[in-house]
Amino acid sequence: MSESRDDDKDLPQGTRRKLLKASALTLAGAGLYGVAPFYGPWKTNRAWAQSAQKKPLVIGLTMDTSGQYAASGADERLGAMMAIKEFNEKGGVLGRSIEAIHMDTETTPATGTRIAERMITRNEAAFLIGAVHSGVANAISQVAQKYGCVYLNTNSSSPTEAGKDCHRVKFVWDGNGSNFSHAIVKNAMRVSGKNWLLLTNDYVWGHNTSKATRAIIEANGGKVVDELLVPQNTRDFAAYLLKIQQIKPDVVAAAVGGDDIKALRQQVVQLKMNKSPAWINNQQDWPDIYGLGPDAIFGVFGTNWYWRLDLPGVKEFVGAYQKQYPGIAIRTPGNVYYNGYMATRELLKAVERAGTTNNLAVIRELENLKVSARDRMQHFDAYMNPATHQLQQTIYMASYNESPAEKDDIYRILAQVPPQDVEDKDAPGACKLEPMAATPSYEQ
Repeated sequence: MSESRDDDKDLPQGTRRKLLKASALTLAGAGLYGVAPFYGPWKTNRAWAQSAQKKPLVIGLTMDTSGQYAASGADERLGAMMAIKEFNEKGGVLGRSIEAIHMDTETTPATGTRIAERMITRNEAAFLIGAVHSGVANAISQVAQKYGCVYLNTNSSSPTEAGKDCHRVKFVWDGNGSNFSHAIVKNAMRVSGKNWLLLTNDYVWGHNTSKATRAIIEANGGKVVDELLVPQNTRDFAAYLLKIQQIKPDVVAAAVGGDDIKALRQQVVQLKMNKSPAWINNQQDWPDIYGLGPDAIFGVFGTNWYWRLDLPGVKEFVGAYQKQYPGIAIRTPGNVYYNGYMATRELLKAVERAGTTNNLAVIRELENLKVSARDRMQHFDAYMNPATHQLQQTIYMASYNESPAEKDDIYRILAQVPPQDVEDKDAPGACKLEPMAATPSYEQ
C-alpha cells in the first residue's frame, strides 16, 4: 500500500501541514467535530494489491484548516477523502492507488500560491482539489495553469471564478453568487420590499456577490440604499447593526461567510433584528449554521444540496457519511461536504473515461460533463458549461424549518430552481479560457 510523503519542511513556519494517506482518513478539526483524529485501514482486496504495484496517483488537497473558513475546509476535505476511499476500495484508478496529500491554505491567497507550487513541483500531484475562499482559489488556479495541472475549485463562489478569473485547467463546482441571487432576489423583492442594504465581506467573493445582487435588484425596479463593507474576521457587528437600524431598509442582503456569519447571526438575534428588516444570505454553508439555535437561523438563503431531499440516493449517502464518521459532531452531511465529494468523484470518473491522467484529455472529459439528476441527488440534471468551466446545477432556496421531523432537519426548502433559470449570463463574456495549445501538457 502506498505511503504519503512528508517532505514539506521548507514551507514557511506557521503554515500547518497535514498529510492524509490513501490508506487512512483523518477526521480533522477535532474541536469542530467532537472527536479525536481517527485512523482506520481501507478494505484490502486483490484489486487494491494489484494497484499498489504501480506508482500511486497523488491528489493535492488545498483546503483550509485555519482562518475564516476552517470549518468548511475540514468538511470539504472529508467529502473528497470519502470519494477517494470508494475508488481505492475498487482498486484505485487506471490500476493505480490514490494518495491524498493535504496542506492548510490558511484562508490566505499567498499561502495558497506557495502550497500549489509545492504540491506540483515537489509532491508531483496529478491534480489539485479544494478552496472555499475565492481569493485563495484564484491564487491556486494561477499556479495550476502555469504548469497545466487540473484544479477543481470545490466550494468558492465568487462569480469571478468562472468569469474573469477562469482558467483552462480550473473547474468550479459550487453555485456562485450570481446563481444564488437569481434564485432569491426577485422573490424577496415581491415579498419584502424594494429598498435594500448590502452587507458585504470585504474581499473578492463578497464584492462580486453583492455586485450581482445589486444588478438584479436594480433591474427589477429596486433600490440599494447603502452598502456596508465588513472586513474578514469581524466578530463585533454592533456598529453595522446600529447603522442598519438607522437606515431602516426593507431587506438586508448579506454576502458574509464562514466564522463571520456565525457572529453576525448571533448578534442580530441579541438585538432582536432577526424579524425586521427581512434578511437574505446569498448562500448558507452547512458548517456555518449547524449547532446554532433556531432564533439565529433566520431569513432566506441559498444552497445547492440538503441532506433531507426526498430523492434517490440521498439516504444512502447520509448513511455512508455516518458510518464512516461515527461520533462526529456534525451528524449529517451538508453542501460543503457534498461538493468536495462530488467534485472528486467526477474527476476520478473523468480520468477513467480518458484512460489517462494527461491533463488535456481529462480537461476534454470534464468540459463535456453531464450528470443526471439521480447521480447528483438533485432535482435537475447538471452539466458543465464548456465556456466558463462552471458546473450548472439545481439551486435551492431555503429558510429555517419551524416544524422539523428530527433534530437536524434545519432547512425548509422553499423552491428548487433549474440551472437554466439561474445561469450567470455575464460569465461567458468575462471568461477568456486559455487555448488548449497554450496550456502546458501535464501528466503524473
